[in-house]
Parts: sequence; structure tokens; C-alpha cells
Amino acid sequence: MSEKFLRNTTLITYSPSKVSIVPCEDILILNFKPHGDEVFWLNTYGLSELNEMKQVVIQNQFDDFLIKLLQDDEHANKVIELDNVLFIALKVLKTDDKNLDNKQLIFVVSSNMLWSLQENHNNHFQWIRDRLSEGKGQVRSKKVDYLLFLLIESLIANYEETFEKLLNADGDSIKVTNINPTPYFTKKVEEQKRRMLNFKKATLSLRNTIVKLETINIIPMDSKYFTELKEQANNLIDEIDFELFELDSKTNLIFSIQGHRLNEIIRTLTLVSVVFIPLTFLVGVYGMNFDYMPELKWKEGYFALWGVMVTLTVAIVVYFKSKKWF
Repeated sequence: MSEKFLRNTTLITYSPSKVSIVPCEDILILNFKPHGDEVFWLNTYGLSELNEMKQVVIQNQFDDFLIKLLQDDEHANKVIELDNVLFIALKVLKTDDKNLDNKQLIFVVSSNMLWSLQENHNNHFQWIRDRLSEGKGQVRSKKVDYLLFLLIESLIANYEETFEKLLNADGDSIKVTNINPTPYFTKKVEEQKRRMLNFKKATLSLRNTIVKLETINIIPMDSKYFTELKEQANNLIDEIDFELFELDSKTNLIFSIQGHRLNEIIRTLTLVSVVFIPLTFLVGVYGMNFDYMPELKWKEGYFALWGVMVTLTVAIVVYFKSKKWF
């Protein structure tokens, strides 16, 4: 089992003057005692090698409650302060999935070490490795808090990429210019709204975790890093809220169009009814079976009745036109 753990684990050691990125060949070398200004970044893919993870915890004399935390399969976004180490659980969203499936991401942080445990292989942190190896930026000259800042910033970028994918998921079919008050269109808008609400819930959870990191004091950390991350998360939440407002506007517009169409139909039916009510009255009167109805004996009575009905119809239509009712 240890071979799988070692194969999926990489150790990066860096300081202002040097950097070493090597695969892990022996679990015994994973001992992160403070040594000058070196920072250790241990990255492991996979969360199933519990015995090996337990050994790393024990040989570094981390709080033993960390073992229990690592044994749990699923964690919500959380920050737990232990005796000499910080446990952070976060979610990485799958950007190719509209259902917002996610994968577990765990950080174990001490004063000079950060251990990132990822549920599966991904390239979210590759740009940080590249900057370390090429000596770009100031990551080599900073402490472990700055490394944690960069890793979480990459996670926020993952959320922003997911947001862009969600916007484009049904973007063409539910554009304002394509609004059509049909059950299919309404269903698409409601599905997008549900996805956005779930995404907002995930983003709020991430933001709340970052807010808690601002108050950490068991490990020396510069709060300004997490203040910046919080601002990035808040900006993303504002964008989500704007999109939800747009979706609500589309829903309201659909109902407005449906109401307008219904009003047009009712108005048309009402106008037709008004035209035919007097005609129906006349036909009803002269359709009664009374023996004495003078008009029935009149030679021109049939044509006179038609004349009255036509004149009455024209008068009603002219009146409606003058009122601009149609």
C-alpha cells in the first residue's frame, strides 16, 4: 500500500535561494522539523491510504485528532484548529459537470509545512509549482501562509471557471432575445436558477471558511492574504446574485408575456361577445312562436331585420374603434 501512497506523493522544499521538487521515495523522510527558512509542501493524490497518512501524522507529532479527521470520507468546508496544526477541508468543483459535483480537498498546515491532499489528480496547482521551480514572483521568499493563500486562490479560480461554465450551459437558449413563454423555456430558466442557487450555497460556504482563516492564531499568518481572498469570494457572490436577478427578471417577463397574451385573448372574446349579444337578442325575439307579431306579416320584415342588425354591428365596431379598444 505504501508504494501507491509514495507514487502519488510529491515533496517540494523551497527557500529564497533554492527549491527541490522530488517524488517521495521513502515515507520516513516526511519529517518536517523546522530547518532554517525552508518551507515544505507535501502534495498527495488520493485519500484512501490511511495507514501511510497516519504514519506521517505520528512521526511529525501532529495532534492525534488529525488521524480521526483524515479517516472521515467527507467533510463540509471547515477550519479546525488543533494543538500544533491547522486542518482545512474544502471542495473542488468539477467544471465539466452542470450538476456541481465536487471532490474533497484537505490542507494540513503547520508553521513550516503545508500538506495538500486531493481526492483525485488535477492541475489546479500546477501554476504554483511552475513559479516555484522558475523562481518567479515572491512565493519562494514567503512563508507557508502565502502558499496557503495561493492554493486557495487557485480554488477560487476553479469556482470562477465553474461559474462561467454555468453561464454558458444554457446561455443561448435562455437569452432575453429568445424569451418564449413555453413550458420548455420556463423549465430551462428554473433549472439554471436551481444550479445558481446551489452554486451560491457552495461559494458562501467557501467564503465563510476564508473568513474563519482571518482569525487563526495558532500558526503565524498574515490576515491580509485572507482578506483579499474574502474580497474575491464576495465579488464572485455578487456576480452570482446578479445572474439570479437576471433569471428572476426572465421569469417575471415570462409571466408578464403570458398575462398580456391572456388579456389580449379575453379582450378579443369580450369584443366579439359584445358585438353578438344584441344580434342574439334580436334573433331570439323574432324566433319566439307567438301568433301575433306584426313584423312577421310584413313583406320587407326579413330585410329590415338584416338592416337593423348590420347597422347595429357597424355602430358598435365604430364605437370600439373610436375608443381604440382594438
